[in-house]
Amino acid sequence: MNTSQQSPPSGHAPMDDVGGAALVAALEDAAAAIWCLAGPALEPVWANARARALGTAPGDLTAVPGPRVAELAGEVARSGRSATVHGDLDADGRAATVVLQPLHVGGRPGVLLIVETDPVEPGPPVAVAEGDLVDQVQLALLPPALPLLPDVRLSGSYHRASSPHAAGGDWYDAVPLGRGRLALVVGDAVGHGVLAAGAMSRLRGAMRSLALRDPSPAAVVAALDAFAGQMDDVEGASVFYGVLEAATGRLSYAAAGHPAPLVVQADGSAEFLPLEPRPPLGSLPGAPTVVATAQLPQGATLVLFSDGAVATSGSLSAMGLDRLAEVSRAALTAPGALADDAPGELAAAIVEGLMDSQERPDDIAVLVAHRRAEATDPLELDLPAVPAALPAVRRHLGAWLSGLGMGEQDRVGVMVAVGEAAANAAEHAYRGVEPGRMQVTAAVDVDGQLTVTVRDQGRWRPPDRDPGDRGRGLLIMRQLVDGVVLQGEHGTTVTLSLRLRRTPEEDQVRPGGTSAAEVVVDRSAERPVVRAAGAVDMVGAEQMRIRLLEASHGGTGRVELDLTAVTLFSSAAVRVVLAMARIAGEEGWRLVVHAPEGGVTRHILEISGLGGLVELR
Repeated sequence: MNTSQQSPPSGHAPMDDVGGAALVAALEDAAAAIWCLAGPALEPVWANARARALGTAPGDLTAVPGPRVAELAGEVARSGRSATVHGDLDADGRAATVVLQPLHVGGRPGVLLIVETDPVEPGPPVAVAEGDLVDQVQLALLPPALPLLPDVRLSGSYHRASSPHAAGGDWYDAVPLGRGRLALVVGDAVGHGVLAAGAMSRLRGAMRSLALRDPSPAAVVAALDAFAGQMDDVEGASVFYGVLEAATGRLSYAAAGHPAPLVVQADGSAEFLPLEPRPPLGSLPGAPTVVATAQLPQGATLVLFSDGAVATSGSLSAMGLDRLAEVSRAALTAPGALADDAPGELAAAIVEGLMDSQERPDDIAVLVAHRRAEATDPLELDLPAVPAALPAVRRHLGAWLSGLGMGEQDRVGVMVAVGEAAANAAEHAYRGVEPGRMQVTAAVDVDGQLTVTVRDQGRWRPPDRDPGDRGRGLLIMRQLVDGVVLQGEHGTTVTLSLRLRRTPEEDQVRPGGTSAAEVVVDRSAERPVVRAAGAVDMVGAEQMRIRLLEASHGGTGRVELDLTAVTLFSSAAVRVVLAMARIAGEEGWRLVVHAPEGGVTRHILEISGLGGLVELR
């Protein structure tokens, strides 16, 4: 295998389903050798570190009993059915298990090939490594953040089964649908381990795609039923799907082979929603889907859960349901659990309450939606535009943002960005004249879009070409929020926007470490050029983002991006180009990207849909 040709795709998911990029990242360091095969001849288009180190092309694994792997892979791609074989891999006599799983790569049939071998020397138990792998894959495919709406607080938690042989496949998700609506979902894929996590990824990806087209429970469950009937590894999965109108509390829902969620009222009373039983997905084609409705009052909490949360002795039981209700009531009525400035990790508290000294026979996935009792009023400040007023801006804005339930990193980011805008008004808007006023307003809409504006009646001056250590307020703002719009008529108005979300605290650390990429700014030409070389991984993508913002003075000036010398272009790097293209569009210019035709980087940009957003050269 030519590893130089296999490395670039490792940062860009070969699979089409939602979560493919995360799956690839999780599998890169797996103990098993993993290939992604695609094309008419099922050639390797991606391989993880173990497969590259093995140095054996999958078609040459002739020692595996039964048909040659290449022939078996062709059958899997044609039939869409997975296959598993066992045997010896090499002369050392190492036992091998070969698993072939169908998937689609770029719209073409493909195969995910996994080869697990016994170690030559005694080592840690296989179960430990397998459990770590399942954990990495499962957690990588669960949503990294949940929407944060002003009327509803969400939290989710997943805990793997005690045995890795019983783990994998439980999942939850929350999809913003617009107009204050949320799709709330929890499910359980059939099987265990990495393959169950892969099936979960396909099911979750299909659900998101369906919900964004027609979010009604009847349409989504029926379409998932048809989807599962065509895929062996998804058939038999269970799912609960509901659409919650955050402002009114109206919930419409349906399920397939899944228990009904629990509702805990503000007074602590709890009951499970009524639910019409329906067979699991794909097990009875054409089974009718009965949609029910319920009203979630202000102050009430909806608890969605997978089977593992209520299983005793490995099966669903009334005792398990009673235990879940008791634990949920205790978690929700604990002092400070529902306070505005509380972390809001209600799901984690429920999962922790369900854990005991006994081993867990199954995974536990919990998604909690708490409907707030009171709405958040907008913030309006009118202050003199002088430096002495800045502490008051920070104090009032900080308290208001805490009431939204924002994560610490996002809250601090907004505070710093608004502080830069307010400082600009205080220090520069009325230079040479009597200080005037500045207005700071903040509001969040029903879909969780935060908008903060800082207005003055002074004069704004564009930054110099090389502002040195000062004049970088726009650059800082661009790095901390989703969007920055500057308007200079009749004074200056800076509008900052950010989509609110709840991110687990452990995921809020920005990428660190070193990168093999080299990213520099070349200012010798008429306009700055950011030149990237080498492997632009997650850390390199962060460097590229900062250099682009620095060279363009926060997006206010034109800049070009040269990727000619890039050898790996990760999905994180794609997101950076997309974000910079959006900023350029808002400022009225178009980002020029140099990427040679026929190269991997150019191909990744084109299939990511960036060709129409940037000027490719």
